[in-house]
Amino acid sequence: MDALKVTAGKPSFDGAINVAPTGTPLPTSATATLDSAFQDMGFVADTGVVNSNTATTTAIKAWGGSTVLDVQTDKPDTFKTKFIEALNKNVLITVFGEDNVDGDLETGLTIKANSKELTPQSFVIDMMLSNGGVKRIVIPVGKVTSIADINYTDNDAVGYEITLSAYPDESGNTHYEYILGEGEPTL
Repeated sequence: MDALKVTAGKPSFDGAINVAPTGTPLPTSATATLDSAFQDMGFVADTGVVNSNTATTTAIKAWGGSTVLDVQTDKPDTFKTKFIEALNKNVLITVFGEDNVDGDLETGLTIKANSKELTPQSFVIDMMLSNGGVKRIVIPVGKVTSIADINYTDNDAVGYEITLSAYPDESGNTHYEYILGEGEPTL
């Protein structure tokens, strides 16, 4: 046991979540410089990012009721977060689709909500670890598959809580994790 190997994740100083079109060169380490196509998604809510990556199985039972085999039937890999920079155009494009966001904040933004299919994108999630290390999660092919209710209230920031589904890349992997241990972070 080593208490120094217990850590917590905080967003990186340069932005925690970045998005780019699929096909953009992806980083292959915790500290590699991101391709210039990656765009910062801004602040996320203090709930951070939640990754669900659990297999669903079906129990095969023998005569008499004993379970003799569990067959994997599904293994979704999803990430849930809440973007709270509601005026960040990168967020709006990710949530509503590139064809549905026009203009800019200076001249005016127009957002169209419709049933057009969202395009898969690549995502990078960077975090600082409490032991001085860094961690990077790379999602080569991800797509927003759920958007929670958007609340407009006096006592909370407007935000877009999304579920991002990660799909297998050409190697069959839904995401990659890169960790660099103790030391001075270089993100």
